[in-house]
Amino acid sequence: MHGILSNTHRQAAKVALSFDFPFYGHYLRQITIATGGFIFMGEVTHRMLTATQYIAPLMANFDPSFSKESIVQYLDNGEVFVVQWERVRLHGREAEGAYTFQAALHLTGTITFSYRDIPLPVEVISSAEHQVKAGLSDAFMVNLQSPQSSDAQRRLYEYHRVDIDTTKITNNSAFEFTALPTCLQHDSCELCLSSNLTSGCTWCNILQRCSDGMDRHRQEWLDYACSEEAKDVTCEDYSMGRPDSSIDPSVPSDSEVTTPLGPLLEGPATENVKTGPPRQHDGSAHTGVIAGVVAALVLLLALTLLALYVNSPPSAASPLYFLQRRNSYWPSMKFRKQGFHSSYAEVEVEGHEKEGIMEAGQC
Repeated sequence: MHGILSNTHRQAAKVALSFDFPFYGHYLRQITIATGGFIFMGEVTHRMLTATQYIAPLMANFDPSFSKESIVQYLDNGEVFVVQWERVRLHGREAEGAYTFQAALHLTGTITFSYRDIPLPVEVISSAEHQVKAGLSDAFMVNLQSPQSSDAQRRLYEYHRVDIDTTKITNNSAFEFTALPTCLQHDSCELCLSSNLTSGCTWCNILQRCSDGMDRHRQEWLDYACSEEAKDVTCEDYSMGRPDSSIDPSVPSDSEVTTPLGPLLEGPATENVKTGPPRQHDGSAHTGVIAGVVAALVLLLALTLLALYVNSPPSAASPLYFLQRRNSYWPSMKFRKQGFHSSYAEVEVEGHEKEGIMEAGQC
């Protein structure tokens, strides 16, 4: 029994798992149990836990502090982690009955909701002071640069949700969710692009990751331009290396130039250069060195001017355009903001990051 959660209202506490639990393809070792009938699965704890990234057998305004009989307890045997809300009552409606239900997280990724006592239909539970939900949800976090500030703002976007039919939540009922294969489970380019278990997967060689771009690694997927990398590139290109088309094979060279990963990002390709023995020892070598130094100085000056130009005061039109373009790689998805979200306090607040995060609903 969790002593603190069993005697408080609108509290949440982090608990470590004894095994890696796969949630939407992400392996988690820590969860957050809330008094309100749900488990928060996010890595960053914030006050609006009810918005997304949850496993909710029955999210509502439960108050375990009302009675000594109301308890929150959990069990971990290495293969399944079970959280049970036992004889908990709705805040302000305690006389209407006690609820007992549980959520079980299996090592295989299967999730089960079990309901023993449901005194009232879920439809009549008020959501005026607390969200009422039943199902699963996950989201990704991205950093967005604000035109009004140099600091990046973190935003949380819900990319998937499963809502169950609450009319079927009755006494002695249960739901089972089976984890589907995800792109993230493939650890090679061949499996990523050819597996019959998944679809829409793309291999990002620079990250050595398979994804459809919609998971918790979204920010990294954007930062490394993984969607652009995969265009017109096959697994054979990654394994054998693609020759640099800018080199004319008919021109003799003293250097062996290879590009083992092929073109990955926009800009100059990374090259491994193996220099052979020099053939000439005349003034042309010194001329080449001087020309290289001059070119490097010109490039450095140009980059410095560009940096000053981009970071000039936001009243200028062009720097704002650069900021907008920097954010323009965001996918063409529209989100609607949710309304009221319940505010939760964390039991162990010291050492944990707390911040306000704007949530978004389904796309």
